[in-house]
Amino acid sequence: MRRFIFKCFRYWHTIRHLKLVQIFARAKFFLPNFKVHQVRKNELRILAGLWTKPAVRSPRMVDQNTFNFLNETHEINRNDWNSSSISKLWLYNLHYFDDLNAYGSSSRRDWHYLLINRWIEENLPFKGNGWESYPSSLRIVNWIKWSLNGNLLKEDWVNSLEIQVRMLSVNMEKHLLGNHLFANAKALIFAGLFFKGKEADQWYQKGKKILEKELEEQVLSDGGNFELSTMYHSIFLEDLLDLVNLHQTYNHELLNGLEQKIPMMFNWLKTMCHPDGEISFFNDSAFDVAPSVKEIENYGVKLKLLELSSFDNKRYLVNLSESGFSRVAFKDVVALIDRSSVKPDYLPAHAHADTLSFELSLFGRRVIVNSGTSVYGNSEERQRQRGTISHSTVVVDRENSSEVWGAFRVARRAKVFNSKDTDNGDIITLSASHNGYHRLNGKPTHSRKWEFSNNFLIVYDLISGKGSHEIDVVFPLHPEVKVFDINEDMVVLGIFGKKINVNFDGNGLLELEKSSYHPEFGASIQNYQLHYRLTENLPISVNTRISW
Repeated sequence: MRRFIFKCFRYWHTIRHLKLVQIFARAKFFLPNFKVHQVRKNELRILAGLWTKPAVRSPRMVDQNTFNFLNETHEINRNDWNSSSISKLWLYNLHYFDDLNAYGSSSRRDWHYLLINRWIEENLPFKGNGWESYPSSLRIVNWIKWSLNGNLLKEDWVNSLEIQVRMLSVNMEKHLLGNHLFANAKALIFAGLFFKGKEADQWYQKGKKILEKELEEQVLSDGGNFELSTMYHSIFLEDLLDLVNLHQTYNHELLNGLEQKIPMMFNWLKTMCHPDGEISFFNDSAFDVAPSVKEIENYGVKLKLLELSSFDNKRYLVNLSESGFSRVAFKDVVALIDRSSVKPDYLPAHAHADTLSFELSLFGRRVIVNSGTSVYGNSEERQRQRGTISHSTVVVDRENSSEVWGAFRVARRAKVFNSKDTDNGDIITLSASHNGYHRLNGKPTHSRKWEFSNNFLIVYDLISGKGSHEIDVVFPLHPEVKVFDINEDMVVLGIFGKKINVNFDGNGLLELEKSSYHPEFGASIQNYQLHYRLTENLPISVNTRISW
C-alpha cells in the first residue's frame, strides 16, 4: 500500500507541471488514425540561389548494409528496421539518414542510393519506427539536404517523401513539445519550400506558425535553449542555421527573429565549452550527436551570420543569467558552474539531478567533470547517470537532489535561490542554495560557494537543517587525471605533468572509488570519483581547497 501511495505521489508531482495541450494531445493516441492520401499533389520548387554546404557529422555507414550508431555496429537485413533485439534509440538513428550529409558522404553515394531504395521498399507506409514523427522529421530534412547538395532524387523517392511529410503534418508531437515539436516544424518548413503547390504552402505556413512561437519560448534571453542541455542546444543552433540556409536558397523571407537568435545562441554555446573547444556535460549531453562546435561555427561563418571568435586568457566572469550557468576563467583555470533549476517545468525530459554541480579545467585539460550520458531508456544505468551521484555536487542520504525517474521523468525538483556573485579583483566568488532535499526529514538545504583565484579554488559546502544525515561530497575526475597519493583528507592529482592538491576540511573521510565516464552514447570509460563522506547532525560544513 505504501509503495502504491508513493507511486501515485510521484506521478502527481510529475504530471502537475504539464501543459494542457500535452495532456489533450496524448488523448489522440486513442483515436483512429487520420487518413493520409498517397497521391502526388506537389511539384518541386525551382532553386533561386545557392545551397551552402551545412555542418557535417561523423560517418555512420560501415558498408552498404552495416551501420555504427551509439558506438554499436549492426548489419541491417530486410526485417531489422524494427528489430526487438536492437535498442529503440539505435533504430531511430538508423531511420534518420544522417550519413547522407556526413563527412565523406560523396564517396558513399552508391550506398546511399541503395539505402533510400531499401527504406522505401522495406518500410511500408505508416508502419514501424521509421514512420514515427521524430525520425520522420529528421529523415525528411536529410533527404532534402542531400538533394540540395547536388544529388538527384528519383521520382518514386519524391513520391515517398511527399507521403512522409503528409503523415508528419497530421502527427505533430504536441504531447512532447520542445525539441521534438521544433524538429517536426522544421521538416514542414523544408518540405514547404522544397515542394511547390497549395499543400506545400500549407505545410510551410503550419511550420512557420509553430517555429516563430517556439523561437520566442525556446531561446532564452541569454541565448540558451530552454532545455539547458549543451548537446540539444547545439542541435537547435544547427537547425536555425539550416533554416537560414534554406530560405536563402529559395530567396524566401526569413522567419521572424530567426537571424537575430543565432549569434546569441552561439555565444552561449562558446561560453559553455571547455578550453578543448567542446561542450560541457550538464543534463543530457555527450559528444558526437550534434556537429562539433567548430563545425557549427564554420557553418555560421559561411552563411555570414557569425565571425570566428575565441576567449582570451584574462580573468573574467560570464553569467548566463536566465539559464543559470556561469563561466569563470583565469590564466590556468576555466570553471563552468550550474546554478539552474530544472527547466522548463513542463518538459524536464533531459534534466539530470545535477544542481550546484560544476566542471573544472586546469592547464587546458578537464579535471573535475560531470559524468556524461551514454544511454536512454528506463534502466538502472540511465537512472545512475541522471542521478546526483554522477555529478560534482553533494548527495544527502543517498538521494537525488531532484527526483529523476523513468527514462525522461522528474517529480519533485530542486529550486535554486540566493544566487550571488562578487568580484574583488584577484578573487571571484559565486554562491547559491537549493531546496531539493527539503522532502527529507529535517529539510536539509545545500548551499555552495566557489572562491576562485589564479592558483586555487575553494568550494564551501554547507548543509543546514535538522537531524542526523549522511553527506557525500562527490568530485568525478576525468579519465586522464592520475591519482598519486591519498589519505583521509588530502589527495594529489596529476594531469599531463602538472600536480593538483585537493584538501578537505571537515569531519569526514576521503575515499577514492572507481566509476565510469560517458563522453559519447554507448561509451563507458573507467574513471575515479573523490567522495568525502560523513554522518552527523546538521548543520554540516565541508570546505574543499583545490590548488595548483
